[in-house]
Amino acid sequence: MASKKPQDPPRAPSPPPDSPETLTTKTPPADSPGDAPAGQSAAHSQQAPTPPQVPEQIHPDAEPTIVASAADRVPDKDIFPDLDTREERATFDIDAVESIPVDMTVELGRCRMSIRELLQLGQGSVVELDNVAGTPMDVYVNGLLIAQGEVVVVNESYGIRLTDIMTAADRLARLPLNGRHA
Repeated sequence: MASKKPQDPPRAPSPPPDSPETLTTKTPPADSPGDAPAGQSAAHSQQAPTPPQVPEQIHPDAEPTIVASAADRVPDKDIFPDLDTREERATFDIDAVESIPVDMTVELGRCRMSIRELLQLGQGSVVELDNVAGTPMDVYVNGLLIAQGEVVVVNESYGIRLTDIMTAADRLARLPLNGRHA
């Protein structure tokens, strides 16, 4: 009868020499005293240092890969709500400001004169203005032009009938910038 030799189990192919698999070793835990050689305590047993793992190597001829770009990350419109909505303006609490007093001025016209002419003015003097009769008068609130109108008489007092009210954009354009009007 022929005797059979025990066969070795098939082996897996060896990894390349610079591969991380070739550098890993199994080290017994330092806590287990039964693993130390005879005659040595667990405190005196020395273990082989674990080699650091080799990071994945980058090949110089490899093409760069873009993971994500800033243009791909579009913020959701709901994150930044629109701050200039008509609904929010409508909910403005007018009660909080309606009792604040303001100065309203109606300008009949303007003129330029020298100091000599100014000193010669007296009771009964007539000053000629640049506006022609019937021209709309400018209406100012706290020094800001807001409207134009025509002069009317109301119960023996003068009044003004508003004929043209400036839009908010027009009023903002006329705000003083660095001491000058726009």
